[in-house]
Amino acid sequence: MGLIITVISMGLFKKIFNKSEINQQSKNLQPENEYQEKWEFYFSNVDDKVSSIFVDLGLHKIAPIKNESNLIWISITMNNPDKNGLSSQEESGILGIIGKDLVNKITAKFKSTYAGRLTSDGRRDFYFYVDQTKLYDKAISEVMAVYPKYNFTIGSKEDKNWSYYFDFLYPKPEELQRISNRQIIDELKKGGDILKKERAVDHWIYFETEKDRDKFISKIKKDDFDIVEQKFDESEKKFPFILHIKRVDKVDLESVNEYVIYLWKIAVECNGEYDGWRTTIEAD
Repeated sequence: MGLIITVISMGLFKKIFNKSEINQQSKNLQPENEYQEKWEFYFSNVDDKVSSIFVDLGLHKIAPIKNESNLIWISITMNNPDKNGLSSQEESGILGIIGKDLVNKITAKFKSTYAGRLTSDGRRDFYFYVDQTKLYDKAISEVMAVYPKYNFTIGSKEDKNWSYYFDFLYPKPEELQRISNRQIIDELKKGGDILKKERAVDHWIYFETEKDRDKFISKIKKDDFDIVEQKFDESEKKFPFILHIKRVDKVDLESVNEYVIYLWKIAVECNGEYDGWRTTIEAD
């Protein structure tokens, strides 16, 4: 029997675990409004170009930050991008060093927060929220003077509500689910799983009404999922109608994204919330 490992959408531990497990899993969690860095990357499409976004998801809990109402960005033109306009293996190292230097300089010298970066169309753009925009161009130019082979531009605008962070850098709900899928597969690998063996994968979906849950079940009837449990939990104020289903599946990232996003989208259509999936580590 393999070890049980679980991924939970949006971190809602109470929806998966019983009370003893909640206490065990949640004792090390940060308080709800306490900031903790949580850097993640994901691929997107920006202006019809393949793009990579690296963003601090942890800022979502505390943004917008008081007195940091201005957005500044530094756009660096890459010298040797790959065929998709992303960073190449040859250039990724130096770009990482430049980025680290910019972050260290700006955050040490000014009241500012590094929110994330975009890599797309042969450019790497760094985004900071700052208190005011005076002298930032000088600090950035001092950093970039060390790298004379790189051309760059600087821009700024007022963004009191941190709209650029929330509406552009921060992933949409579907992408957040993909990030969660990737995280749990990384945990499987750490446990010695080579992801070759099919195994039972459990899913939990929550609904506002019994009718919505029945609609969901009808939509997935042809997909050979087994219904493990249907129940009503009055402690769940918004989504009290719970469905637990399972099916034997592959657990490589492509396969997981295919069936999890499929269920996630149907849940949305049925006014429900896909809460997460669980499987076992199969390490030989």
